[in-house]
Amino acid sequence: MNGHTFRLPARRLTTVAAATALAAGPAALTGAGTAHATEEGRASAVVLRTGLDVALLNKTVQVPLTVSLNEVEAPRSAEKTALTARLDGVDGGQPFTVLGADVAQARATVTDAKAEASTRLAHAKVHVPGLPLLSLIEIEGVTSTATCEAGKAPVAESNVLGAVTVLGKRVSLTAGGPTKVAVPGVGEVRLELSQRETTTSTASATALELAVEVNPLKLNVAEVTGAVTLAEARCEAPPAPVEASAEASSAPPAAGVKPQGAPAEANLAETGGSSATPYVVGGAVALLVAGGGAVAVARRRRGA
Repeated sequence: MNGHTFRLPARRLTTVAAATALAAGPAALTGAGTAHATEEGRASAVVLRTGLDVALLNKTVQVPLTVSLNEVEAPRSAEKTALTARLDGVDGGQPFTVLGADVAQARATVTDAKAEASTRLAHAKVHVPGLPLLSLIEIEGVTSTATCEAGKAPVAESNVLGAVTVLGKRVSLTAGGPTKVAVPGVGEVRLELSQRETTTSTASATALELAVEVNPLKLNVAEVTGAVTLAEARCEAPPAPVEASAEASSAPPAAGVKPQGAPAEANLAETGGSSATPYVVGGAVALLVAGGGAVAVARRRRGA
């Protein structure tokens, strides 16, 4: 009775051990090759962006002027040379031109390895309400680029090419600080030249930032305040590729180098072996070990 009592559980244990060994092998290898989803890079560009508040005479009405030209996100491109806007109560509600240019381009692209954005503006004039005959700013050319490549330091660049005229005055811009232009009876503009910023994975470049305070006399507009951005480019790098260890281990051997410790494919074919052979052998080993343990236990019981 004692022998039968222990022999039946031992056989069941042997079967369970073999099944576990066979199931665990494929599962372990499958888990080792799991791939993880990664985020993509980002890129955006805009030729012109305004954030202005327009106050009518006596400041009885506040009208926001928030417009953008050729604002794109990857993977896109845009080109437009004129932008008009309409504000009720200003100039009789007639549309006016915010920006006119010979060239106004914005591009943004993203690949698995790199994100890029660029803007270009040439022979451009920017206007605000209340100054129909006087440009807020005139420029010959500005460009901005931002490049974010996976695994490399991001790069941001911006350039102002040629002359710049603000409220009818030609100005010389410096990178050391803001340039202020004041015109009596008209207003004041403060310009920031070539703003660039980079981190370990992002980059941004802006050719010109304008802080505007315009208060023209004897016109239908009392005050225009806010900011104008010209030629902005931004990017965020895609993640650097990471090679999985399972993929590295499965790479084919170099020419002239034979795999060590593994039977040739021809031998497997001759003996009827296949890719499942390691699991069968593993199950047989587990079976022998478990069976030997069960026999030893049964012999000790009989001796007792």
